[in-house]
Amino acid sequence: MDDGPVQKYRSLLRAGALRPDPAQARAAEALQILHNRLRDYDPRRPKRVGLGLFGWGRERLRDAAVPGLYLYGGVGRGKSMLMDLFFDTAPVARRRRVHFHAFMQEVHAAIAAARARGARDPIAEVADGVAAEATLLCLDELEINDITDAMIVGRLFEALFARGVVAVITSNRPPDELYRDGLNRDLFLPFIALIRERLDLHELDGGTDHRQNRAEGLRLWHCPLGPAADAAMDAAWDRLAGGPGAPMRLAVGGREIVRPLARGRIGRAGFADLCEAPLGPADHLAIAAALDWLLIDRIPVLSRERFDAARRFVTLIDALYEARVRIICSAAAEPEALYPEGEGSFAFARTASRLHEMRSADWPPAG
Repeated sequence: MDDGPVQKYRSLLRAGALRPDPAQARAAEALQILHNRLRDYDPRRPKRVGLGLFGWGRERLRDAAVPGLYLYGGVGRGKSMLMDLFFDTAPVARRRRVHFHAFMQEVHAAIAAARARGARDPIAEVADGVAAEATLLCLDELEINDITDAMIVGRLFEALFARGVVAVITSNRPPDELYRDGLNRDLFLPFIALIRERLDLHELDGGTDHRQNRAEGLRLWHCPLGPAADAAMDAAWDRLAGGPGAPMRLAVGGREIVRPLARGRIGRAGFADLCEAPLGPADHLAIAAALDWLLIDRIPVLSRERFDAARRFVTLIDALYEARVRIICSAAAEPEALYPEGEGSFAFARTASRLHEMRSADWPPAG
């Protein structure tokens, strides 16, 4: 065990960058097992698997299947950090690490392009492209909220596994709770069975949220709303941008979205502009890719009747977090009180945790 995620995890402990956490250590060990299994793994290389009736070797086109890993647990437990340690040290040249929302946006676009070309099986064609790029696919924060995603993932991952792709997936939910109460969930159940068949399951248990308030004193969250918060946001814009801005125009999927204000890679928009307008995950990903800082004005407390706005806010913060965009916000309440109940409140708990991390002075972490 001279390399791999365990060694890197222990190095971070010795350096004081992480606090000891037995549950994290156990998860690192599970990732180390997969790391060791991946040494010399190549799904394209023929492998002799046994002797035939007359002693001739039989060969097949794929190495013995290497099971992937499904790492799940509560918000802020360090799943993404552990995945990064594994990914950075993985003994696989062709590998990719991507947020699940971003990955599914790419999949939808690729399926549409394949259909436009007249492909007989668009999902198989997309799986060919993913497998050609990555033998190891690391997907962070799997969460199924959309029926279109729910109907695609089963066939897609069956095709990926058939092509020898090894998957590592993180999620807040155990497999059986994915897409819980979703429309036509019975059609989604084969994907859950596929996860259980092809991935080792590991729960990152424990109760410590390592994201919360890792730094004090930096005012990135202005609460409650009012003239003082508005003035603080104006002052933050002046300090960061150093001058007036102009409308931010972004091309997304053949159309243009326009948000209120940007200067260089500093952006500013109201909550309504970002989460009450008809924007989807692809739009939020484009905004995140264009910015280093985003000032978000006047985040309200959301009722259960405003589920659509809460859902867009979740995908926005996911996109900003993954792209390591720093945020300054004015809000009506602390993160955990912004959407206390209603559909999707479980997923919003992760968003509240991430907001606590993102408002700290030492976020994003180095590396």
